Amino acid sequence: MKRSAAEILREYGPFPGIGHVAGVTYDGHHVWFASGDKLNELDPASGETVRAIAVAAHAGTAFDGRHLFQIAEDRIQKIDPGSGRVLATIPAPRGGAVSGMAWAEGMLWVGQYRERKIHQVDPETGAVLRTIASSRFVTGVTWVDGELWHGTWEAEQGELRRIDPHTGEVLEQLDMPAGAGVSGLESDGAGTFYCGGGDSGKLRAVRRPARDRAGDE
Repeated sequence: MKRSAAEILREYGPFPGIGHVAGVTYDGHHVWFASGDKLNELDPASGETVRAIAVAAHAGTAFDGRHLFQIAEDRIQKIDPGSGRVLATIPAPRGGAVSGMAWAEGMLWVGQYRERKIHQVDPETGAVLRTIASSRFVTGVTWVDGELWHGTWEAEQGELRRIDPHTGEVLEQLDMPAGAGVSGLESDGAGTFYCGGGDSGKLRAVRRPARDRAGDE
């Protein structure tokens, strides 16, 4: 396993009126993050929130290229980012608190925090298609370039972990600085991870490791 210190590129927040940052996603231009009773749209260049959608937003957030998906307690909402309307709702995986969420290959990937699991979920029905076990609490989840990463926040230590999507084996780990936990997690598809900072009310940009991807797999 490769292990190194996470390189924090930038911190955003805390934001006025927002005490907790949960799920995080990226729409190709802006970062969206959940804060309990709303989804917030952040311009990562200026660091300013440009809009908010009033919707229950308790945990993971994902974007499929057209729609936002947002965990609200025991359900997952499909949201039109333009109008803010909830278009559909499916059940979240049962058996414990759901946490992070990502979109990849036409499916949702949903973390369960204390169960240390990541589920592949049918976005139309909510059916769990398969499950990946982790060795740590699962917070945020993201796919980038065929790699599955998840955040963890356990025993006061935050980490970003790249895992084998078939076995759950940890292939690479980035250790966050002391006190910098990870709630939501999303990649910008290039060199940056965006990490929710939970009760710190902050959002952090972390450098994604550069490497020879063809030779590393």
